[in-house]
Amino acid sequence: MKRQPLRSADLLQVCRGFLMGGADIIPGVSGGTMALILGIYERLVTAISHVDTELVDLVRRRHWLDAAAHVDLRFLVTLGTGILLGIASLATLMTYLIDHHPQPTLAVFFGLIVASSLLVARMVEHWNAFNVALAVIGVIFAYWLVGQPISEGVDGYGYLFLCGIVAICAMILPGISGAFILLIMGKYFDVTGIITELVHGNVTGEHVLTLAVFACGCVVGLLSFSKVLRWLLSRHHAATMAVLGGFMVGSLRRLWPFKDLPPDQAVIDFKHQQYANVLPTRLDGTFWLVVALIVAAIVFVLLLDRFSRSRQDETGRKTDA
Repeated sequence: MKRQPLRSADLLQVCRGFLMGGADIIPGVSGGTMALILGIYERLVTAISHVDTELVDLVRRRHWLDAAAHVDLRFLVTLGTGILLGIASLATLMTYLIDHHPQPTLAVFFGLIVASSLLVARMVEHWNAFNVALAVIGVIFAYWLVGQPISEGVDGYGYLFLCGIVAICAMILPGISGAFILLIMGKYFDVTGIITELVHGNVTGEHVLTLAVFACGCVVGLLSFSKVLRWLLSRHHAATMAVLGGFMVGSLRRLWPFKDLPPDQAVIDFKHQQYANVLPTRLDGTFWLVVALIVAAIVFVLLLDRFSRSRQDETGRKTDA
């Protein structure tokens, strides 16, 4: 009887990871944003930051259970499994939707992030002048960042290592897409192209070395930046959440559903191109569909948050009893 809640919790984490993996595929949406929506962001940052010297010492002394508890291993494994499943199963679907039906797809994610920004704003305990200023800075920075042109990048393993650090740090920040950062740094095609080659069995020493350097950058960035985030969330929670909320609002520039698309272009290349945002000129069926999807996404997130809070209150009452 005691094992059933654990199995249910594991399945729930896999589902959460699945949604995070699907979100990571969309340029302009990060897994960190989805983790915030799902209420597991701080737990995820804490678990990653616990890959430290204490963990190494526990493993060295073969205290396996203590090591697993220290790093929240069950949570990370189930969540990571869901992320991989989400990327693998939703990659083709998401690419099709964003390239063939860009406005409805962007509308859904636009609404999700609008609602998520409201939830993050509610997490800020005190909206004083300092926190408002931090939020505004976050908005301006993210708005500027997602509007940057795509770069051709720089050759060399040092720059590739740096790209891994920056991209993974962006991926765990709500509102900033790690894939998009990699794109504007000019290494998106290099990394994804090599992965495609490896999937098709075309393995060379240079391919392996390139991915190894990039992966090392990701590991260094993830382990170091997660510790910074954990410290900020524990010591300056309100200010940190204000900045993260600002990032999310600023990233809406990338997800604005109305783009200056060529009228005769049935399929766009959203991942690899920059399209200017425009105001809708006609109140036609497409306009009202976009509005309806934005509203539906906002309502969905608010209802999901309300459901999560009610479950937490119910669990708390049972614990007290």
